[in-house]
Amino acid sequence: MKFLKLLILLFTIPIFSQQGGMWIPSLLKGMNETEMKNLGMKMKAEDIYSVNKSSLKDAIVHFNGGCTSEIISNKGLILTNHHCGYDAIQSHSSLDHDYLQDGFWARDIYAELPNPGMVATLIVSINDVTDQVLEGVAALPTEAEKQKKIQENTTKVQNEFPRESWQDTKIRTFYEGNQYILFVTETFKDIRLVGAPPSSIGKFGSDTDNWVWPRHTGDFSIFRIYANRDNKPAEYSQDNIPYTPKHFLPISLDGISEDDFTLVFGFPGRTQEYLPSFAVEQIVNTLNPAKIEIREAALKVQDGFMRKDKAIKIQYASKYASVANYWKKWIGEKQGLEKSNAIQLKKDFEAEFAKRVEKEGKNKEYGNILKDFKESYGEITEYALARDYFNEVVLRNTELLSFGFQLYQLEQIYAAKGEQAFNDRKDNLLKRFNEAYKDFNPTVDERVFEQLMSLYLSKSPYSPPSLKKEDLNKLASDVYKKSKLTSFEGIKELLKGDAKSSIKDLNKDSGYELVKLLADYYNDKVTTIYNELNLKINGLQREYMKAQLELFPDARHFPDANSTLRVTYGKVKGYNPSDAVYYEAVTHLDGIMEKYIPGDYEFDVPTKLIQLYKNKDYGVYGEDGKMPVCFIGTNHTTGGNSGSPAIDAEGNLIGLNFDRVWEGTMSDIHYDPEICRNIMVDIRYVLFIIDKFANADNLIEEMKLVHPKKSTKKTKKRR
Repeated sequence: MKFLKLLILLFTIPIFSQQGGMWIPSLLKGMNETEMKNLGMKMKAEDIYSVNKSSLKDAIVHFNGGCTSEIISNKGLILTNHHCGYDAIQSHSSLDHDYLQDGFWARDIYAELPNPGMVATLIVSINDVTDQVLEGVAALPTEAEKQKKIQENTTKVQNEFPRESWQDTKIRTFYEGNQYILFVTETFKDIRLVGAPPSSIGKFGSDTDNWVWPRHTGDFSIFRIYANRDNKPAEYSQDNIPYTPKHFLPISLDGISEDDFTLVFGFPGRTQEYLPSFAVEQIVNTLNPAKIEIREAALKVQDGFMRKDKAIKIQYASKYASVANYWKKWIGEKQGLEKSNAIQLKKDFEAEFAKRVEKEGKNKEYGNILKDFKESYGEITEYALARDYFNEVVLRNTELLSFGFQLYQLEQIYAAKGEQAFNDRKDNLLKRFNEAYKDFNPTVDERVFEQLMSLYLSKSPYSPPSLKKEDLNKLASDVYKKSKLTSFEGIKELLKGDAKSSIKDLNKDSGYELVKLLADYYNDKVTTIYNELNLKINGLQREYMKAQLELFPDARHFPDANSTLRVTYGKVKGYNPSDAVYYEAVTHLDGIMEKYIPGDYEFDVPTKLIQLYKNKDYGVYGEDGKMPVCFIGTNHTTGGNSGSPAIDAEGNLIGLNFDRVWEGTMSDIHYDPEICRNIMVDIRYVLFIIDKFANADNLIEEMKLVHPKKSTKKTKKRR
């Protein structure tokens, strides 16, 4: 296949000392391996990914579908971010046992806490199946027919690919549909909480410091994978035992220095590096400003209640952090794209693209792509904006509406597939609702509803005209007083009968009636047209990517992130965020004490940590009389890389990725090596907190501590 020949070429071009990019670990030999060695790596590509022997990839875990974790002992101990384990820590917390405030440390395996529904997935192998998936696709006349054939081929390949009975397969698209790769995976379903620092360490700086450097956050938590007696995945059972991995990461005690090689291994969520200028303009000028305004309104309401009521603070801690995370990210992304002149850079590239199309005589294949992009993005803008308003207001940030929409989908399932499908979905919904309503506060949500519905009705290009005449305060009061969607008991009552009677009862509920009005109007006015236009744009994007690979053969093309296992490499490096300002690459415990505000929910510091600081009691983890906390590097990361290991030149753990700098959050769309930096917790700070702060010697004893920068590999005494 022509594309694969081009891909092989891309991985063998001798370009040196490059950084940026999220690379497929099974395809590192050639250009990537050379680049990494020029940056200081001492491993081979096979040490990173191998099917036939243990390698780094066997220690990298997709944590609960949204983060990354790494195995750090031969007993299945895994390390991830505090914010990745936050929901679990919160779910085990109460006013009597507030693990968010006080931290949690299991002194033996019997004290470890199970987490129903939590999963951890390991990659067994990575396999190119492009030819099989695209068989018979090119000759089809329409994009819809092509996508249907691709889906049919994908299902067939997944079902027929050889695997063990306890393993799964999944196929993901790369290079905008020009390549397809199948992953064989093992998913473990018994994951237990082992340790977490208090939020005053694990979330130090909270939302003020989020996406910001200098950073001083001990953003880590510890879990353990359990397996059955055969070391295979199994549902939770008291008979399960700690998982024995094929590989776990040794931990370096030698620390880091400026320009040290760093490799970040994980599951980055989504990037859009190859968008045309028209798409970036839409994001900067239309979509991001709307989403920022909506989330800012929701956060203001929640924050007001959380500051006055500790119980609400516990209830909303995880939700607030989730909403705030991308609110702040979108602000930084917009500013970064504007500051880096990304739109003009895209336009400059498109001008060069047009020249190459003309020069290579490819007008028939690629000559209309840019014109079609411009027309399609012009047509889709108002529908994309309406979609974002609906998603942000109805599906994500107003919980009563979100609960109601899930019930709306239940009614659609009944209409399409009948009673059995209805009952299956109903049972699953009730399980989810049982957990969700534990952290639901109708008083808070009513105020959020008022603010967000006001924005939705006044600013979305498509919202029900009948609602614009309503008094929103009265509407909110009526719904939250009368609707049974305000409690789990109410939901159960609505769904207690058979499918037909449940649907009848739902349609009498004021909250559900409102959700149905919103959803029906959205589906009628937005969904179909948006999907048609988006399908066209996706087809154009696939051809645009194919054209770039063909017309720019010497460029470094890495596939966009899509929640699959990737490697990104770089160096420990400071940066200049603005004129006359330089940020060093490492922060220390001194910075925590400089930010310390007694009693503040973002910048309070535990008494014991203050005492350790005053006594300079850092054990073997300090350096030159100081305690390192965080460091930054040039690794190209995104959401999903939270919890990813930062690995040194020899394959040892040196840190834990958890964020990016605000000036570089636009790296999902435009990576700029001058200012894009990922933020990592120094592994020595993690060990210091476990050992000196928590006295969790049992965990330290499990780990393999090494000194790669010294002639001996012996473990130091800790104290």
